Amino acid sequence: MVEPIRVDPVSRRTVLKGIAGAAGLVSIPAIITACSTTPASTAPSAAPTSAASVPAATPGASAPPASTAVGTLSIGSYHTDPGEPQGQAAVNEAFTAATGILTKTNIVDHGTFQNQISNYLGGTPETAYTWFSGFRMKFFAEKGLSAPIDDVWAKVKGNFSEGFAQSVVGNDGKVYGIPVDYYPWAVFYRKSLFAEKGYTTPATWDDLKALCTKMQSDGLVPIAFGDLDGWPAMGTFDILNLRLNGYDFHVGLMAGKEKWTDPKVTAVFQKWAEILPFHAKDYAGLKWTDAATTLLNKKSGMYLLGLFMSGVFSETKKPEDLADLDFFAFPTLGTQYDDEAALDAPIDTWQIAAKSPNLAAEMDAAKAYLEFWSKGSTQSLFFKHQPGFIPTANDADTSTYTDLQKKAVEVVGKAKRITQFLDRDTRSDFAGPQGMQGFLQQFLKAPTGDLAALQKSIQAFWDQLPPL
Repeated sequence: MVEPIRVDPVSRRTVLKGIAGAAGLVSIPAIITACSTTPASTAPSAAPTSAASVPAATPGASAPPASTAVGTLSIGSYHTDPGEPQGQAAVNEAFTAATGILTKTNIVDHGTFQNQISNYLGGTPETAYTWFSGFRMKFFAEKGLSAPIDDVWAKVKGNFSEGFAQSVVGNDGKVYGIPVDYYPWAVFYRKSLFAEKGYTTPATWDDLKALCTKMQSDGLVPIAFGDLDGWPAMGTFDILNLRLNGYDFHVGLMAGKEKWTDPKVTAVFQKWAEILPFHAKDYAGLKWTDAATTLLNKKSGMYLLGLFMSGVFSETKKPEDLADLDFFAFPTLGTQYDDEAALDAPIDTWQIAAKSPNLAAEMDAAKAYLEFWSKGSTQSLFFKHQPGFIPTANDADTSTYTDLQKKAVEVVGKAKRITQFLDRDTRSDFAGPQGMQGFLQQFLKAPTGDLAALQKSIQAFWDQLPPL
């Protein structure tokens, strides 16, 4: 079964509410205020049940006890990207040391976890699990598959901004998750490569195309790209639609209030086609980590992705690699919407599965675990292993932030409009492999093909979806 998601552009605007903006539109200063204080695999089944051992953690600073609960806790996690299994293990070890609660973790590939989430939560899930905020959280809460945690939130809400608080509130007004990180999408590059070649970061679309042409003549792949998992291409669609047509149109399109046959969507695909010749040719067979490795090895010049891609650089264990990584906001396109400085900045959470067969026995332990994740010290312990995310907790020690994290906070702070990402901002039966993932891959294969036919197919697919 594929899950539909309640799509409400008004509720989307409350995802980061509390960040100033006319009519409740999203900007980010309130979130940044919350994050800027500096204190003194198995291939899973539809419902994975076998516990996979996470790597042993390197002892590190542990957070203070979150609860006096005792017992064992089953955990379902999609933390499989570079550095994340180690971060997960470190947090679990610290949690056990602080509470005495043992953990049993099932780690599943992120893409598979996401695509199987409906069957997973409706089957025999672990009790605590990683998931998204916003629309994707609200749907499962409304279906009774995610358990409310208002009692936990009452204890920890003072450690979060209003923007993060609103991102975990369901349609019924109850709280269903603990927000633990966010990360912006931007264009990444190696500073040393730009210095060697005399490149400068592009401010406009024409600047970007000129730089791509120069990189290509220098024997580089100008834009790294890997879309084997289907979702990376969504980031390019998002930013081009936001820059060309603005936040309101983008949100309306995701909600079905605008039509995919609109000429504005045609303009997005046409703009995208202008730079596709500068992308990696073998993108269809590359995972995002493969594409990031080409940037690491100076085979490509730039890469549009989330901050999490820095994990590929930190995984080399060479500090100079991570120090050499930088990014810039996507260039302006010369439209009235450039001033919005809009971008994708998804928020991740920890939640409790209402259908876990161990729920009764593990509820106290799960609540203790979520409370533990609400602490800046816990979040920092995880991100010590994967610095490609920014903690959400007010008491996170920003003095430990990498230069990339500090810059990311600044860039997000300048954005007047924020989206979460295409596959988080729309219903998942539309965004998945049978929907937009597939349609975008059709476009990538034939960017100069019949766009009208493609757009009609997308709209027809939307129109045949079951009512919400």
